[in-house]
Parts: sequence; C-alpha cells; structure tokens
Amino acid sequence: MSRNAQSGRRSPSISLRPVKRLKRTTGPAGGFGESGGFGGSGGKKSRRPKRTGWRRLIPTWRMTLLGAGSALLLGIGLFALGIALVKVPDAHAAATAQSNTWLYSDGSVLTRTGQTNRQNVTLDKVSPAAQHAALAAEDRDFYNEGAVNVQGLARAAINTAKGQGTQGGSTITQQYVKNTYLNQKQSISRKVKELFIAIKVDATESKDDILSGYLNTSYYGRGAYGIQAAAQAYFGVDASALDAAQGAYLATLLNAPSAYDVATATAAGKQNAVNRWNYVLDGMVKEGWLPAEERARTAFPEVRDPQPNPGLSGQAGYLVDAATQYLTSSGVISEAELAKGGYTVKLSIDPSRQQALQDSVQAQLHDTLNPDKRKKDAAAQAGAASVDPKTGAVIALYGGVDYVKHYVDNATRRDYQAGSTFKAIALAAAFENDARTQDGRTITPRTVYDGTSGRKVRGGKGTPYAPPNEGDKSYGQISLQQATDWSVNSAFAQLAQDTGLQKVKDTAIAMGLPGNTPGLDPVPSIPLGAATPSVLDMAGVYATLDNGGRQITPWLVQSVDREGENVALPAHKTTQAISEDTANQVTSMLQGVVSDPGGTGWRAKALGRPAAGKTGTTDDQKSVWFVGYTPELVTSVALFGQDPANGAQVSLSGVGGIDGAAGGQYPAQIWTSYMKAALKGQPVGDFPTPAGGDSAGATDLPTAPSTPSSGPSTGAPTGAPSTGPTTTPGDGSGSTPSGGTDGGATTAPTAPPTSQPTTQPTRPPRPTSKPTPTTPPTTAPTTQPTTQPTGGTDALAGAGAGSVSGG
Repeated sequence: MSRNAQSGRRSPSISLRPVKRLKRTTGPAGGFGESGGFGGSGGKKSRRPKRTGWRRLIPTWRMTLLGAGSALLLGIGLFALGIALVKVPDAHAAATAQSNTWLYSDGSVLTRTGQTNRQNVTLDKVSPAAQHAALAAEDRDFYNEGAVNVQGLARAAINTAKGQGTQGGSTITQQYVKNTYLNQKQSISRKVKELFIAIKVDATESKDDILSGYLNTSYYGRGAYGIQAAAQAYFGVDASALDAAQGAYLATLLNAPSAYDVATATAAGKQNAVNRWNYVLDGMVKEGWLPAEERARTAFPEVRDPQPNPGLSGQAGYLVDAATQYLTSSGVISEAELAKGGYTVKLSIDPSRQQALQDSVQAQLHDTLNPDKRKKDAAAQAGAASVDPKTGAVIALYGGVDYVKHYVDNATRRDYQAGSTFKAIALAAAFENDARTQDGRTITPRTVYDGTSGRKVRGGKGTPYAPPNEGDKSYGQISLQQATDWSVNSAFAQLAQDTGLQKVKDTAIAMGLPGNTPGLDPVPSIPLGAATPSVLDMAGVYATLDNGGRQITPWLVQSVDREGENVALPAHKTTQAISEDTANQVTSMLQGVVSDPGGTGWRAKALGRPAAGKTGTTDDQKSVWFVGYTPELVTSVALFGQDPANGAQVSLSGVGGIDGAAGGQYPAQIWTSYMKAALKGQPVGDFPTPAGGDSAGATDLPTAPSTPSSGPSTGAPTGAPSTGPTTTPGDGSGSTPSGGTDGGATTAPTAPPTSQPTTQPTRPPRPTSKPTPTTPPTTAPTTQPTTQPTGGTDALAGAGAGSVSGG
C-alpha cells in the first residue's frame, strides 16, 4: 500500500489487468443480454425449445414461403419452356380428309366419293343461327375468353364429381385443337399438349377461323364430319340454310351423336335429345342470339331418316368416271389433288332426263330380256348419250346396267364399230367438198348410184372394194337419198371414193371425232363405219349437224369449286366445221331415214315431231346403233354384244329371242322412248330448210329403178331392181354383215314399210362455195387392238381408245 503525504494514511495500491471484451448479445427484450448488455431478464440467454415428435415434420413458415416462391418461379419457367418447345403440329390426315361431292345440274347430290364424308365450308357458308347454336351448346364465352377457361375447367370437375354435365370444361379452341392436331386418347400428356397448342393457336388464329375449323372437324354421327355433311345427312340442306331449330339439333349431336339421333335412338335417348335441344335454344335466348318470341314458336325439327350412301352403284360410277377423266385429261385437276377431296363438282347432267334415259333402257331392253332362259340375252350391253346441240352439254349418259357390276362405260368406250351411222359423215364430206361422180356429175341427194350388192367400187387403187349390202340385197339404180334411207353399202362405198377417202376422214375429225379414233383410216371401208368411236363421240358429231355445222366438243362438267373457291374450266370452243348449208342438207336427208316408211329408222317416227337420224349394224351384228336428233336434242344409242364370261365381242343375233339384230330395233326403240320423255312439254321445233327450199327427206321415191349396171347411171332410173328387197331394207356395215335386218324388235310398225320407192325426189342444185374442215387430220391407228377394254372414259377428253377385243 502507499502512504498519503498529507494525511499520512496508507492507501491500497491498484494493479491494472487486461479487460475481457464483452460480447453483446440480444436478449429476449431486445436489449443487451448477459455480460453487461441491456435488457434481458437477469442477463440469461433465452433458447427456443427444440421440436420433437411429429412437429419436426412440419416445415416452418420461412420454409413454406421459400418453397412456394421457388415453386412459382419454377412453374413459370416450365410454362414458358413448354410454350417455347411445343410446336403447333400439322393437322393430322383424319382431320383434313374430305369427300368430293358430285352434283347434278340443278344442285342436287349425285354422290360423294372418298372415305371421309366431310365437305369443309368457310364460316360465311354456315348460317348465323347454326353458329350461335354451337356456341350456346359448347362455349358461350368463346369470343370473350382466352384459349383456356379456368372457371370452366373447375365447373366441369365439380359437375363430373356430382355426376352432372351440361357444358364441357374445354373451350371450343381446345376442342378444335383436339380434333385437328391430336388424337382422342384421354391422357395427361395429351391434355398438356392440348393446353399449350391451344394457347398458341389462340394467339395466332382469329376466333372466326377457330370456330370455322371446329365446325368443320366435329363429328355429328351418321358418318358425317363437319357441319356441311351433317346438314345434308340430317336435313338434306346446305349449312348456309340451317334455321335455329335445325342448328340447335346439330349442336345437340356434338354431345352424343349416336345417342341423340332421334331417328334411331331409344325413347330415353330421344327425350334426352329434346332436353339438350331445349337447353341449346334457351342458351341462345339468354345470350341474345334468339328472340324469346321466336324461341316460343320454334318446334323440334323434322329429321330425315338415315340415307344409304349412294356410292358408285347404278349410273353414278359411270358419270363420276367420265367427269374425272374430263377434269384430269384437260389439266383442270390432277388425280392426286382430286384424291385429297374437298371438291364440289357440278355436272351438266339433268336429273330428270338422266332418269328418263335409265327408264327407257330398262323398259325397252332389260325388261324384255331373260338371261336365265336365253343365255344370249346376257351379252347385251347398252350405252347412250344425250347432248344439247347448241351448247355441247351432256345432259344424260347411260354407261351400263350398273357400275359395280359392269365397270366399262358403254357410253365412252371405243372398241365397237360405228357401222352405218358413219354414212352421215360421208354425206357431209361429199357436199362440203362439191364432190363429183366418176363421170363428172356434182353429187346431190338426187344423184343415182348403183345399189347392187357386192358391186366393185370404181376409181380406187389396187384390188377393187366390193362390199355387200345388208342381207346381200341388191337395189339397182337408186338415188343417194334412197341409199341413205335404206342404208345401201355399195352406193356409199362409191360415194366415198368419189369424194376422196382422206376428205371423208378429215370431215369426220372436223365434225368432232378424235383424230386418233381406232380404225379411222382413209380406206375404202371408212364410210361404212369401220372406225370405233364412242357413243358419246357420235352424239357430238351429229350435234354438229344439228347446230348448223358448228362443232362443240361435248362436255360434262359445269363447275368446280373447293371450299368456296372456283376452279377455272376450259372454255367451250365453237368451230365452224362444215357450212350451214351442208349441215342442213345432210339433216334433210337423214329425216328420210325416219319419215320413209321403208327407212331403216322408221320406228323413230313415233316420236311425233321432226326427227333425223341414222341406224348402224356392224360386222356379224356385234353392235347396232341409232343416232338421231330433233332441233332441240341429240341422242346416240348403241347395243354391244359382249360375252359376260370373257369380254369377247359376240353377235347380238338372238338377243330378246329375235333372229338377227339391227339399229332400227332396240336402239331406235330406246331412242324414241327417251326422246318422248325428254322433250315432253317442249314446243315442237322444225329443222332449217336447205338452200333452195327443199326441206324434207326422200318421201317421194322412184317406182321403177333400173337394172343393175357396172357403174353409176347418168339419168333417172327406169327399170326394176335385179333383186328387190322383200322386207324392210337392211342397214349395212363396213365389212361382211351376215343376216339381220332393221325390222321389228318387240313392236310392230305403225305403218307397213315399203319395199319399193314410188317416185323420184327432186332436189335443188348444191351451193358451190363451202369452207373446208378447220381441224387438221391426224394419223389414226391402222390395226385394232386385241385385248378387252379396261375403261374408256377418255371420250370427253378426245384421247384414244383403250384396248379392244376383236374387230
């Protein structure tokens, strides 16, 4: 201790020691704790009690908040990643597959082709009532919502849990995505894809486009995909014509197509359908899409019974094939594009006349046949075509008994000879070219020729051509008009030689025969029909005569469109193939074939109005024809003999129990029956008068033809035929016909045919100036194919024939 100097007291000594640094801690009260800190209770540190037991499993609020934030960020990231990675795929094939719809000229449905009955239409082709009905049934907030309706999904979940369900949870956008891009499988992965794709689609497509896509891809039952097919299936109308009641019913079907089809549903199903229909209409009223007054008077619509798919049976297949060939061969549509579907093709076919043609073939031919008793009857194959001469439109076509039973189109096949129907072309060639006989006389209807059967043709090269007449009948000296009425081969063989064989061919092409028609060669048999044009080809040729010499290639397709967009078609070109005077003169002569009681086409006179035409009977009667016309209509009818077992060409003799076969029998009867129905109620027209005032065929015929001679006579006939016909004169062909006449098939003539002419007709002189054919000749095949045809629908396009069987 140290001593105090003043007091003398000793004070204790102080030694300095290092001071420990105090650690400041936070006490329970927020001040410093022990070791001199503020606050606390007695300076002791408080400790949180440790959690034990099950409490250890519960996360703290800090962990919960952190986890929720992390999950949110992760979800947003994954959603963004999904949007970025999921691409809108191409629509799958089932969603884009469509049918092609084929219509008659009046807009009624002929048939549909394709595996999927769907015809896509734009939204403006769907009635507003039908659009609103679909929205009322499936998604009333469609135009005001995004791709996904969260409330709708929640409502759907609740309804499902309760066993209810009036409105689905998916939006129309989601349903469109499911129909178009995905399958119908119920899985989480598909639902996720649907969600992402729907968002993208909603962002890139307009609401109208989405609604249109939905209506076109939805299934309505009865095999109908899309609202257009459904409108036709249930009501027989287009989608644009649907009213509120019909639209509401189609919207009802979206929920359960089969169960709600009132034509086939159970009683409970029908009641459910009505309930759902009422729900849709009430929704339309609630949304302001349907006035309450109109709703009150709206009755449940009349629903059609299910209709069988017309398919390609009957004549439909022939018409579709012919139209398809026309479209593809003319470059309008490729076969691949047509196969994709979606086309609406309107044909020129008049449904009433088409039915009349079918009925006529049935009544005049098939009803008279009995293949079970007469095997020969099974060989008869009919083909026919009817053309408007002023426009070239094909208004009726008969291809065979049934496309699914006989697939070769008899109206467009090119493998049977045309026979004496070709003689009209020979007449036109002679008059058009101011042809002269071998002794220098200008050829007119009055020109006298030698009608002796087997007479050798003069003026040719090589071995003289000497064709027999039908039945080997000889007629002696006869006028060209008589030779036309009675179809005398020997006279026409000489006529073609006098005219020039090449000129006959050129005229045939100018009048409408395709240049590559099999057998169309400048040979002595050309005027007798050795060529094998189709029935439709010959209708086109005769239409040129009926149209004042103006040629228009027959056409079958009136319009084409795909999803409302028109497809351009080739223009129908008109060419003055022969002069009007020539056409009128030939028409006048062909009237004699019908009006002459001894003419080969006398049955057609029963039509009861002016008519012109020509019969044809070919080698061994394998084909028989009648091509005729009135001022209003041209129709070509042929009957072909075809062995049903192997497709070989066979004789028609014996068909229907008739010995022989001729164009004046079945073909003329079918023609007359059809033309009566087709022209019923129309004014009776008359043909133009040829130059000089001679307007009729040969009705005043010579009574005394001279005896046969080796060459044509230069004067009027004076004698009698060496072997006069004892029955109706025959109808010859280009080779060696055997048997058969143009006599009765199943009915008797109204006036007995004459076997002799009575007076010589008088004819005015021919005009001396005529245009030459405008179509250049082409080289035709020189030999006939030898295999069975597999088609023949190229007739409308002017292509060559397929293979044929025999000659």
